[in-house]
Amino acid sequence: MAARTDRSSSSLSPAEMKSLLAGVKKAGAAFACTYPGDSVARQPVHTVYGGAQLFRFDSTVRLGALAEKALDEYAPTGAELARAVDLPVPEGASADFVPIVYDRVRAKLRREAVEDFRIDFEDGYGNRPDDEEDGHARSAAEELARAMREGLTPPFVGIRIKTFSPELAPRSLRTLDLFVTTLARTAGKLPSGFVVTLPKVTMPEQVAACVKALAALETRLRLGKGALKMEIMIEQPQALFDARGRVALPGLIAAAAGRCVGAHFGTYDYTASCNITAAHQTMTHPSCLYAKQVMQITLAGTGVFMSDGSTNVMPVAPHRGAGLSAEQLAENRKAVHRAWRRHFADVRASLRDGFYQGWDLHPAQIPTRYAAVYSFFLESLDAASARLRNFIEKAAQATLVGDIFDDAATGQGLLNYFLRAVSSGAITAEEGEATGLSLAEIRTRSFLAILKGRRLNAGAPPRLPATP
Repeated sequence: MAARTDRSSSSLSPAEMKSLLAGVKKAGAAFACTYPGDSVARQPVHTVYGGAQLFRFDSTVRLGALAEKALDEYAPTGAELARAVDLPVPEGASADFVPIVYDRVRAKLRREAVEDFRIDFEDGYGNRPDDEEDGHARSAAEELARAMREGLTPPFVGIRIKTFSPELAPRSLRTLDLFVTTLARTAGKLPSGFVVTLPKVTMPEQVAACVKALAALETRLRLGKGALKMEIMIEQPQALFDARGRVALPGLIAAAAGRCVGAHFGTYDYTASCNITAAHQTMTHPSCLYAKQVMQITLAGTGVFMSDGSTNVMPVAPHRGAGLSAEQLAENRKAVHRAWRRHFADVRASLRDGFYQGWDLHPAQIPTRYAAVYSFFLESLDAASARLRNFIEKAAQATLVGDIFDDAATGQGLLNYFLRAVSSGAITAEEGEATGLSLAEIRTRSFLAILKGRRLNAGAPPRLPATP
């Protein structure tokens, strides 16, 4: 009689399975290292640039005061701001929508007008004699140390050095050394969220050289390994594609050896390098949209934050001084509103395209930055809250297969929406928790972590204080 075959048994032994999957396991570990997922750290909504020669310990406080002054003068009410920027009011929104946006913008200007400030030794500074730049590197560091002592630093701050081109690298490296050394010796530590911005990157060797310099400074100044972080600026086509047509950005990130926390797009240098004339150098030019899509594809899942560029149409009144005529005042208002409308539209376009940070170059751009960010998040609040509650309810009703349920990617996007909205101040902690999730759960960015946490806590969402 023939031996009976047990059809329920596996044909492959555990040892064979392990051998067959060894390559997958090894590749998976390497993949997870390269693509660790989105960072759970707070990302600023903007970076404000200012020349190093002008930086003082209270610069960001003064910028906030100037931003609020511009709002007082050119949009003293929510209705006037809405008209000035063509603020879209979502269908079915309550009559409070515009006042809520306006009140939160004004409160933000008083509480924390500048989220990220970059002390600039590049375009905003220019080329100066070595002795002069040496002096500014030391004095700016001393001013930053004073800001730290007096509690006046923004959540994020740093310096932009010159490019590491063969001609400018020695000057750039000296400025980096003088600034960081003076800061560390004066303050005894680095400020929270400190970063070094390296512009006009075209080669991995430039990034690697900067990394070596940062590591050497950490050792000499006893700052701790990895204390000095960096950002790279994407301002040349060669930062996206190398001479052989390969995507270059992964090589730049790899050369940073884990120090790169951001990649900033430089609209005007990039368009100029593509031979686009000045009249058409805008953030929404097709060449810029393509470049930023390449950045998105390349950096997805790496944990590196992306930042869009700036609007170079400044909200500046053409007429100055006392005793202006009614006609001159009207022209001032018209000019500022025209610039505001352009800036507001640019920020909204960036947000729509998945770029949640950008540059601001003038204090009067700060109100429209927050108006764009806050209206963008608030107009979706009710729908996003309902959708996220629905996801959680389905999970609670055991509509899971294991720990995976349908459309999890959409749910992940909703978590990201609420995390950014709360962090920026667009929505309150209470509005975030109306989803049925605590802020602690939202900040995990992971439904799997939320479900596991609720099992451990018998379904009770943990509480966490709101961020600014």
